[in-house]
Amino acid sequence: MAAGVSITDRAAQKIKEIIAAEKREGQGLRLKVVGGGCSGLQYKMDFDLQKAGDRIFEKEGAKVLVDMKSLLYLNGTELDYKEELMESGFVFQNPNVKRACGCGASFTV
Repeated sequence: MAAGVSITDRAAQKIKEIIAAEKREGQGLRLKVVGGGCSGLQYKMDFDLQKAGDRIFEKEGAKVLVDMKSLLYLNGTELDYKEELMESGFVFQNPNVKRACGCGASFTV
């Protein structure tokens, strides 16, 4: 299993676009795993500044911030961005997920 979180070119580009559009210079995309959803765990994303204890994963100037507790669930995950006719957004390819709910919003490890 790869260590940490990898970021695709599309995801890096989208992170940089949002940071520029929302004037959030110096911030990164924070990925978190929190309790909730129908399968027990769910992803949470927000833009934030680095905090003590964060691991930072970077590609082409786009930063992804992950706290150590969330990294236990996200280790080896690839963050991608899909832009499709019916749905667009960040997509997680997480090898730790054993089962996801039908709506895809929550998961079990």
